[in-house]
Amino acid sequence: MKSFTITNGDSGQRVDRFILKAFPTLPKSLMYKEIRKKNIKLNKKRTEPSAILKEGDVLEIYIKDDALTQRAKHYDFMTASKQLEIVYEDENIMILNKKAGLLCHPANGEYGDTLIARVQRRLYEKGEWSPETNAAFTPALANRIDRNTSGLVIAAKNAQSLKILNEKIKSREIEKYYLAAVHGKPEPESATITAYLIKDEKKNKVKVSDNEIIGSKKIITRYKTLDSRNNISLLEIKLETGRSHQIRAQLAHIGHPLVNDGKYGVEHGRYRQALCSYKLVFNMENAGILDYLNHREFQIENCEVLRTFKENGYI
Repeated sequence: MKSFTITNGDSGQRVDRFILKAFPTLPKSLMYKEIRKKNIKLNKKRTEPSAILKEGDVLEIYIKDDALTQRAKHYDFMTASKQLEIVYEDENIMILNKKAGLLCHPANGEYGDTLIARVQRRLYEKGEWSPETNAAFTPALANRIDRNTSGLVIAAKNAQSLKILNEKIKSREIEKYYLAAVHGKPEPESATITAYLIKDEKKNKVKVSDNEIIGSKKIITRYKTLDSRNNISLLEIKLETGRSHQIRAQLAHIGHPLVNDGKYGVEHGRYRQALCSYKLVFNMENAGILDYLNHREFQIENCEVLRTFKENGYI
């Protein structure tokens, strides 16, 4: 028999999903059969696969041990750096200032030192999360930015927070603002621009068209020019849609590529685009355990893009 006391990190999940994450080799058919036979109980009572777990619940599984193989204890995150710049933290979320050059998630065989691995290491070492006691939930990022873009990323400490954040980001109730340094001076100085984007997965690159084409997705970006000098402009950008490389590709499409953007811009071989996700505004209604974040704003006061622009106009 296996017994789990549900922690805050695992609350909000369905019974069946919790079990399958804790025991990845357990056949689904066997799990559902044992639930029907009352060999899986929640708080000493019969449960349904769709029952939602709450903190403090006790889930008991009366299945032979040879059918249960718990997730292997791999702690790859312990090889990650301890360096994190935390803008805000509470019992549910962390808001982090990711530096340019750091991956949010593992990619292309690079998995040791990523932003999410650093988050997991911090929470593990603080005793807030463990792969053993939080068998069905792993701290996760609710949004992501490109490796060579800097700025704000939200991490969820528990399943309920992750679900809410994902919903609110999708519904645009969490507004994301960027600062970018671009070549030239956009005309007009402020505008909402619309186009269509299609992604080439093999090349990890997108193309932008003024007209809709098969497989394309509509993109909408708002920009406002804050300053211009030395033929470089500093823009504040708000995303109305959130597609891969949207800002970089769309601004290049209108003739104002980002400074140091080797993929879409003019400085070939440079891959440290002058782009920072510098502000998050929470306008979330009915946000459950995250209601307290409604109408709050978080900002990087002196991000690298702004600092460098002020110092030398990105020359």
